[in-house]
Amino acid sequence: MLTLAMIAQKGGTGKTTLALSLAVTAEAAGQSVLVIDLDPQASACKWGDRRARDAPTVMDAQPARLAAALVKAEQAGVDIAIVDTPARVEQAAAEAAKAADLVLIPCKPSILDLETLRATAELLHGRARRPPLVILNAVPAQGTRHEQAAEAIAAMGFTVCTAQIGQRVAFEYAAQAGLTVTEYEPEGRAASDIRQLYVTICQIVDMQIKEMAR
Repeated sequence: MLTLAMIAQKGGTGKTTLALSLAVTAEAAGQSVLVIDLDPQASACKWGDRRARDAPTVMDAQPARLAAALVKAEQAGVDIAIVDTPARVEQAAAEAAKAADLVLIPCKPSILDLETLRATAELLHGRARRPPLVILNAVPAQGTRHEQAAEAIAAMGFTVCTAQIGQRVAFEYAAQAGLTVTEYEPEGRAASDIRQLYVTICQIVDMQIKEMAR
């Protein structure tokens, strides 16, 4: 079982949105997926409540019970577990980092987000199994701010994901309906961004990419 963890010490970076988007995309590719929500606000679970479809499965858990939840998930035949963590809760992030095969750090191309990356790096030090991957999220359609942000992130020693997520209103509309952008607007740019991110992650972790249904 592949375990991914969404971690960022700053709130509002898009952790939950990306976690759910990747989960639905993986399900469309024939994978069995579990989303584990460690956030006390339970945003992922509330999305699951609004959702009219059974998959992917979304469950909440306490950080101290994460390891046990992952063991049960693997025993149940889950292919991919995606752990969504809250901002500024070190125990949740630490437990998720230790359990993950790959840590994903969503980051908007803004100075406020960039300034918190060092705190995230310190938290992950000695816990992550492999170098974390920073995903530039909510990238404006115009301008070069994302390029400058990518250079600054790389200068900190992080690996910047080649797949970037654009700033799209479709993410908000989809979430309100208990959907993700690949379901809400399958041929849209947001859906294309998410599919490319999924493919990139699969390549990094050497997971075979199955054909994605649309």
